[in-house]
Amino acid sequence: MGAALRRIQLGNALSAFGNGFTVPFTFVYVSEVRGLGAGTAGVVLATFAVAALFVLPFTGRIIDRRGPVPVAVVGTVLAASGSLGLGLSGSEPVVIAAAGALGAGISVVQPALATMIVWCSTTVTRSRAFATQFFLANLGLGVGGLMGGLIVDTAHPSSFIRLFAIEAAMFLVLGAVIATVRLPRTAPLDGAVADAEAAGGWRVLVRNRAMVTLCVLGFVLFFACYGQFESGLSAFAVTVTRISPAMLGVALAANTAAIVLAQFVVLRLVEHRRRSRVIAAVGLVWTVAWLAAGASGLVHAHHAVAVVAIISTYALFGLGEAMLAPTVSPLVADLAPERMVGRYNAAFALVKQLALAVGPAVGGLIAAAGAYDVYVVLLVVCSLGVSVIALRLGRHLTPTQDMPSRASRVVAHSPHHDARAATPV
Repeated sequence: MGAALRRIQLGNALSAFGNGFTVPFTFVYVSEVRGLGAGTAGVVLATFAVAALFVLPFTGRIIDRRGPVPVAVVGTVLAASGSLGLGLSGSEPVVIAAAGALGAGISVVQPALATMIVWCSTTVTRSRAFATQFFLANLGLGVGGLMGGLIVDTAHPSSFIRLFAIEAAMFLVLGAVIATVRLPRTAPLDGAVADAEAAGGWRVLVRNRAMVTLCVLGFVLFFACYGQFESGLSAFAVTVTRISPAMLGVALAANTAAIVLAQFVVLRLVEHRRRSRVIAAVGLVWTVAWLAAGASGLVHAHHAVAVVAIISTYALFGLGEAMLAPTVSPLVADLAPERMVGRYNAAFALVKQLALAVGPAVGGLIAAAGAYDVYVVLLVVCSLGVSVIALRLGRHLTPTQDMPSRASRVVAHSPHHDARAATPV
C-alpha cells in the first residue's frame, strides 16, 4: 500500500469513527432531546438521502473535471458544518437544513474517496484496497458508536453537542489528510476536453450494458440489506421475534463483528474467484439470512432459539457485506473509461441512495400493515434475484473484469516478462 493510499485509508477510518458517535443517536436527539418529535426526526433522516439525490448527479462530472481531492475537501467542510449545525440548532427548519448539509457533504465525499482509491491502486490490487476501506470504516463506526454510548446522556443535551462536535472535527481531519495527498496520476482533463467528454458522458454510461446491469444489481443489493436495517428488519425483530431493544443492539454488534472478523479471511477466499459468482453467492447467503429471520418469528415462543436465529440473520448479512466489499466497488472502477471514473462512482452512489431511500419506506409500510410474512417472502425473492442478476452480469464482463487476478497471471507468464526476468543485470 503506497503512502497516498495509506493516508486516504487513515482519513476514511477517522471519519467513520466520528460518524459512529452520532449515527445511533440522531433520531433520539432530534425527537426527544430537542423535543421536535418523531415526525421531525423522520424528516431529518429522510433529508440525508434526499440531499444525496440532489448533489450526486453533478458530483461525478466535477470529480472527472477537477480531480477528486478538491471535491472531497469541499465535501468534508460541508459535512462538518452540517454536523456542527445539528448539534447547536434547536429549531425544526435549522435542524433539517443542517441535516441536508451533512447528507450532501457525505454524498460528495464518498465517490471522491472511491475515485482516489482507484487512482492509487491497480486492477490487481483494487479489491484489497476497497476491502481495507470497508474494514476500517466499519471498525471506526463500531468503536465510535461504543464510545458515543459512553458519553451520551439524554438528561444532558450538552453531551449530544459533544458528539456532533467530535463528528465535525473528524470530518475536518479527513479534509486535512486528503488535502496533503499527492495522487500518482496525471492531472485532470483541461476544460475544453472535459466539456466535450461531459456532453456524451452519461450516454456512454447508459450504453454500457455491464454498468447498467451492475446498477440494477446494486439497487437490489442495497434495498434488500442496508435499506432494511433501520426499518423493516428492526421492526420484525422487536415485533415478531419479540427480542428486547438491548438484544437488538447485540444483533447489530454481531453484524459489525462478522465484518471485522471475516473481512480479510473472505478476501483471501474471493480475490481469485469470479466477481459475478462471488456476488451470486452473497445472494444465497442473504437468502439464508432472511429465512433465519422468518424462522425466528415462527419460534418466538422458544425465546433463546429465536434470539440466536435473529442474531444469525445480522451476522450473515455482515458476512455478505464482507464478500461485497472487494467485488462491487472495484468492479465499478474497472468498468469505467479512464476519464469517467468519477461519474461511474457517482452514478453507482446515486443508485445506492435511491435504494436506501426506497428500502426503509417499503419496509416501514409493510411493518405498519403487520404483513411480515409478505415482507420475508419479498426479501427472500430479492436475495435470490441478486444471484440471478449477478450471473447475468458475468456474461457482460471481460475475463479480466470478472477475475482481475488473471491479469497478474498473464503478466507473470508472458514471454516479455520471462525474458526480462532472465536478462542478467
